[in-house]
Amino acid sequence: MNYTNTLKIAINAMMRNKLRAFLTMLGIIIGVASVIAMIAIGQGSKKSIQDEMSDMGTNLIFAMPGSEQRGGVHLGSTDAQSMKLSDVEAVENECTAISAVSPQVRSSGQLVLANQNWPTTIYGVNEKFLDIRKYKLESGRVFSEREVKTYAKVCLIGQTIIENLFNEGVDPIGQTIRFNNIPFKIIGVLEEKGENGMGQDQDDLLLAPYTSVQKRILSITHIQGIFASAKAEDMNDLAIEQLTETLRRTHKIKDGEEDDFRVMSQSELVQTFTSISDMMTALLGAIAGISLLVGGIGIMNIMYVSVTERTKEIGLRLSVGGRERDIMMQFLVESVLLSISGGSIGIVLGVLASKLISSIMNWPVVITTSSVMLSFAVCSAIGIFFGWYPARKAAGLNPIDALRYE
Repeated sequence: MNYTNTLKIAINAMMRNKLRAFLTMLGIIIGVASVIAMIAIGQGSKKSIQDEMSDMGTNLIFAMPGSEQRGGVHLGSTDAQSMKLSDVEAVENECTAISAVSPQVRSSGQLVLANQNWPTTIYGVNEKFLDIRKYKLESGRVFSEREVKTYAKVCLIGQTIIENLFNEGVDPIGQTIRFNNIPFKIIGVLEEKGENGMGQDQDDLLLAPYTSVQKRILSITHIQGIFASAKAEDMNDLAIEQLTETLRRTHKIKDGEEDDFRVMSQSELVQTFTSISDMMTALLGAIAGISLLVGGIGIMNIMYVSVTERTKEIGLRLSVGGRERDIMMQFLVESVLLSISGGSIGIVLGVLASKLISSIMNWPVVITTSSVMLSFAVCSAIGIFFGWYPARKAAGLNPIDALRYE
């Protein structure tokens, strides 16, 4: 069989009915473009989340008190009092895989400056917290260990607070703001970090010595969490293991008993969000893939029409010695050609649509080679799958009946 002639015949058949061929390919075009665009959006979101969480520190580890019941009332983790400063000291002294540790307490409230106010959260931490959470100073300084020990009313503020409380061009360093009527002197300004992967504004915060927040705002002696940093990302598991063992010992938890705290790492969160993102990408791709199925049905339908229209031609070719497999191959080639042509146009449109979405809506998109190759492979498979039965029907026609067909 001359495959060159077969391809020429298939192309001529498409060119004789240009509009019909285009409408047949339209389902494939829309399906492929949708799949590529949806996967690009999903992969872009995944990469964005991974990058943003990496900025928070991939070797970040945090421990929070577990929820507990007191007097029949179920308390949240922030109300639980199972964590003490002695836990922080034990972690610093015993956990060799951990490079820095900071206690954390927090409270939500109203910031006031002159006649301006802004709702925010104050975090009580020590001087190591900035390195742990990868915050950087834009100006000013970090509070000292001495200021932590003396309950100093000093603080660092994020860019969101500056935008909402200070006039443009005003230097906030040295000024005093009030948090729930407690005055705090601003000694440092944090660099902008933007939103994290969960949509939380990382610049809408106020950092102060944890002792000041404990004594002057919350009136508590326990802490609400521990933030730590592993010495290296590949030491995360060891750091978590050491931290868990230390807290179990300081909390006097016996073997077989459940922990009264929860230890998590940034890498675990990245894996969780990555798996969710992958699931959403697969779901979006599957929804868009329905268009490919519809396109395949369209190809099968038009191939049936083509077989009916060319019944006499098929009978003539069979009567002069044409083989069934030649007839079958002829229609299969036409089906695959329709599918691949539509897929090629769809790939181009999908890439253009992805870039358009990125530029207009400012969404992160990542166009992967695998998604393009997969779309092309699926198009070929659709052409063969949905073209096989019409081609088989054409090859099985009786030459005499085909010649007599009106």
